[in-house]
Amino acid sequence: MLAFSPYISSFIDQIIVSIPYFKPELTLIVTFIGTILASLFIDKHWKHTSFVVTLIGLLLSGCYLVGQGLSKVEATGFFDMIHIDAFAVAARLIILLSTIFICIFIQQRHQDRPLGDLYAVLLTATLGLNLLTMSSNWLMIFIAVETVSISSYIMVGYFSSTKVQSEAALKYVLFGSICAAVMLYGLSLLYGFTGNLNFDAPSHIAGLMEAPQIMISIALLFLLTGIGFKLSFFPFHVWSPDVYQGAPTVITTYLATVPKIAVVVLLSKILSAWLNVSFYFSDFLTYVIIAIAIATMLIGNLAALRQQDAKRMMAYSSIGHTGILLMAVLVYQNNESNVLLFYLSIYALMNIAVFIFIDALEASLGNTSIESYRGLGKQYPLLFTSFSIVLIALVGLPPTAGFVGKLLVFSKVFEQYQNFQSFGLLALLLVGALTSVISLFYYFKIPLNAFLRENTGSPAVKFNRVLLCIGILCTVAVLILGIFPDLLLSAF
Repeated sequence: MLAFSPYISSFIDQIIVSIPYFKPELTLIVTFIGTILASLFIDKHWKHTSFVVTLIGLLLSGCYLVGQGLSKVEATGFFDMIHIDAFAVAARLIILLSTIFICIFIQQRHQDRPLGDLYAVLLTATLGLNLLTMSSNWLMIFIAVETVSISSYIMVGYFSSTKVQSEAALKYVLFGSICAAVMLYGLSLLYGFTGNLNFDAPSHIAGLMEAPQIMISIALLFLLTGIGFKLSFFPFHVWSPDVYQGAPTVITTYLATVPKIAVVVLLSKILSAWLNVSFYFSDFLTYVIIAIAIATMLIGNLAALRQQDAKRMMAYSSIGHTGILLMAVLVYQNNESNVLLFYLSIYALMNIAVFIFIDALEASLGNTSIESYRGLGKQYPLLFTSFSIVLIALVGLPPTAGFVGKLLVFSKVFEQYQNFQSFGLLALLLVGALTSVISLFYYFKIPLNAFLRENTGSPAVKFNRVLLCIGILCTVAVLILGIFPDLLLSAF
């Protein structure tokens, strides 16, 4: 204690200076406490109190983020553990808007259950995701990853009422715990070789250069284990289909969308810091990511062809799209984040809309089988037309934003290929194009059954109007941004 006493004053000064840059996250922390209190004392009088508190907190946090974006803040805080820049601000805004949609989704679909605790867990996960987008410190990153992971475990198990749902939650926890332990071991190796916890610090990179190549390679592979679990890329994707199918659709929507945004941003920053320096594992890491992206796209899309359950099909679709996200990560540059942010925004819109439509049908049909959609397109043309448009966007066909997003990513990869003449980048482009064609065959099962098959006597579908409006608005946004992509690209 005596050894630290001379530095206490400077520590406090550093914390005080850093607090203004941390206002969006402090707002989430205060909202978390407010949601818990509302759940304990006020929800019994009006059950929507905790939802309103959560929504207000998220919106207020968004206001602070917009303020940071308009002021073009570029700063570090908390002893260089967080770094605020335009990229981090934009990524947190995408996360926040997606979380607001998820929050409304939960409130509309599960009004018969006490939800205050779930909103508090959702806020905790959002705090962890925000930290992932800002941090360059391995310790902070691991804490943030575990905050998100534990929150996700709770959300998957919160509504468990059947053996299938309980099994999905258990698989998720066990697989996640093993990946976290492996990642932590990899981080301990990196710290041991460098003596520094900031991945973008010159001393950290210098330590990596001097360390034994084989040990650094092992450490990086261990690091990718933890990142791979959150992104569900090959070979850490095996939990996704069972968990996506077994979890309630609203939680599946969250898992397929929001955590991936933060982890992709983190991976982009790591690669950006390391690949600009000439040492052997720049190439090693690049080729590992390329190999993972190719395998992920092939496995995700080929496995999706055989699925007859809409949620399970979307699980493999999400795995396939992770390969596209990895392509976007490879071409990210410090001052050219607009393509990556555009694709992440569109990815969030498309997935939220798809799962809202799946949930609307599941609520009335009692299952998510694609066969159960037979003939329903003629009865519910608005829903299935919107559903089909979003599926077209997921394939990457014009005039949707999905087409623009994939075109921008593929163009950037081709530009990199022209610069470096790398066979790996060429293979990535070819596999990306091939798997986009493959995805046509499973996405179009839904409109095929809905519009071209006869109805087999399915019950009348009763829609939640609020959720249906959100799904349709997302669909309209996907169309508008496909025709006028500069509306979003210019904002980034």
